[in-house]
Amino acid sequence: MNIPFQSADILLPPLSSDGTRWSCVACDQYTSQPEYWEAADELVGDVPSTLRLILPEVYLAETDTRKPAVLTAMDAYLKSLLICHPDSMILVERTLGDGKTRFGIVGAVDLMAYDYRKGADALIRATEATVAERIPARTTIRRDAPMELPHVMMLIDDRKKTVVEPLTEKREAMEVAYDHELMQGGGHLKGYFLTAKDVQAVEDSLATLITPEAMAERYGKEGLAPLLFAVGDGNHSLAAAKTCFEEIRAAIGDEAAMDHPARYALCEVVNLYDESLQFEPIYRVVFGVDPETLLTAFSDYVQNLHGDAAPQHIVWASDGRRGAITVPSPVAALTVGTVQDFLDEYLQSVPSEAYIDYIHGRDPAISLANRPDAVAFLFDGMAKEELFSTVITDGALPRKTFSMGHAEDKRFYTEARRIR
Repeated sequence: MNIPFQSADILLPPLSSDGTRWSCVACDQYTSQPEYWEAADELVGDVPSTLRLILPEVYLAETDTRKPAVLTAMDAYLKSLLICHPDSMILVERTLGDGKTRFGIVGAVDLMAYDYRKGADALIRATEATVAERIPARTTIRRDAPMELPHVMMLIDDRKKTVVEPLTEKREAMEVAYDHELMQGGGHLKGYFLTAKDVQAVEDSLATLITPEAMAERYGKEGLAPLLFAVGDGNHSLAAAKTCFEEIRAAIGDEAAMDHPARYALCEVVNLYDESLQFEPIYRVVFGVDPETLLTAFSDYVQNLHGDAAPQHIVWASDGRRGAITVPSPVAALTVGTVQDFLDEYLQSVPSEAYIDYIHGRDPAISLANRPDAVAFLFDGMAKEELFSTVITDGALPRKTFSMGHAEDKRFYTEARRIR
């Protein structure tokens, strides 16, 4: 079986560049905190930065006006700044804000092996329900962009630590790709180029993970369709890459599309069992509603559920007040599913200005709900060990089920790659 992960022609600024201002956090973070992005803009100034190559989602309403500047910056950086490192993979060493270290491998995944539809049996699968309406916002820029920058993190279920971890033991002998502090409390980032021998070892170890014997050993069942990568972060961005590739494929034909660079997407592969990797719930904050009406409706809703899942406990916060609601007999196995099912239904019956935001971190969620027209829903998250078996048996989870750490620990844009 072909492994849908390979080396790529990776673009980086010179090692002597100001890496702190070059790298910026994923575009889907701090969506209700424009002050973060304003501070980043002030910090970057006129220095080359990936901030100029992305559209932070806090500014999605300004896509049409911001897009030309993004494309212009891409062209300029390709001409005068970025250096191509052919046929490369990079070992990533990320020191997080709490001092822990997360390791991963940057390479290119084959979008032909990716399917984000619920119930798919592809080698690369989504971990959360993909909302079709959210894909166009990302394809808007990617469709015309000459290059991509990855914030996608792929997870592997490598309990025996055979893929990434052996590389970390010899990283001091590797050539350094980048080494710098990250802005605004993001920690430290260091990258190392893998040798051709290292790349082959990665591919061989990945292949071993999806043999029938290995799948049966991990999940206790014979005949399972192999699952190699579960998308941990950036599922909608990967779905946008897939959408753009399929558009190209339809335009130029299957044979030509097989060699098109848009067939692949850069990402970072991380072991689910990396000791630094923590799953955090993604909380819901609802704006533009009457809190009392919403909370009464939610209480009535959960009392009328008659499922067989274990009881669930949800804390709410609104305008300086807090309370709790228990779900005696939930239908959804995960608490986030109960909350999301209710909100999807409820928001159909309230004024159009009501909306949900998905917030990383308990304190930011409570802070955002500290106003008279907002409610935050807080709940426990899922254990990371449940992820692969749940995706295999139940398909994709409810959208925005979990986050791998806090916002400042998300992947920062650093590497780039041509896609046309």
